[in-house]
Amino acid sequence: MSQTNGKVLVVYFTESRILNQTTIQQIGAELEKMADRSEWGKLLLNFSDVRFMSSAMLGKLTKLNKKCKQENTHLKLCSISEEIMEVFKLMRLHKIMDIYQDENRALIAFEKV
Repeated sequence: MSQTNGKVLVVYFTESRILNQTTIQQIGAELEKMADRSEWGKLLLNFSDVRFMSSAMLGKLTKLNKKCKQENTHLKLCSISEEIMEVFKLMRLHKIMDIYQDENRALIAFEKV
């Protein structure tokens, strides 16, 4: 599910467990489309309902991050659970992606872009 908040396209994940390969492929394709059509070049992924995600999903996020940089789209992530954040830290993804504690803080950060 997605909605526009000001000039930011916000994507909400409705599944608490992103583990199925088919689902991950669909999410990846949809996110790439959203990055292309984000009319203001601002995309926020809100993970507030996600409790588990596979490494394949992390790969999709890394690919999306790279695509956004190439397309000059600003990508931010927010509301990542502590367990998933630990994996981000182990893989050093928190060093290459803009991650915020909650949606409000991420939206405020977009104002500076």
